[in-house]
Amino acid sequence: MVLARFSRAMRMNRPGDFTRVFRQGKRCGGTGLTLIALPSNVGHPRLGLAIAKKHIKLACQRNRIKRLIRDSFRQHQHQLGSLDIVVLSRADILQRDITQVRTALGRHWMTVKTQWQQS
Repeated sequence: MVLARFSRAMRMNRPGDFTRVFRQGKRCGGTGLTLIALPSNVGHPRLGLAIAKKHIKLACQRNRIKRLIRDSFRQHQHQLGSLDIVVLSRADILQRDITQVRTALGRHWMTVKTQWQQS
């Protein structure tokens, strides 16, 4: 069993990286989340989170969603190649069950991967 980690190198930190993904990336979404992805030349996938306070008022809820997304990314990172991915929250995320969000994230990772393999 390979231990998957979510290191600092896996995070998108610079505003310019986010801007590039927002402008040029392909979108897929559903189940309260939207993913925007764009190939990068870093050599591994990177994750950026944009969880809106407007949609999720309580910090503990926002943090829980972020942990869930990071954990799912960590488990699927070996399948994603070299992509920069930004995950956005939508207003209906709080109506979803945790297991629904987990399974939807798994589907989203595969959708993002296939979108960029076809291009």
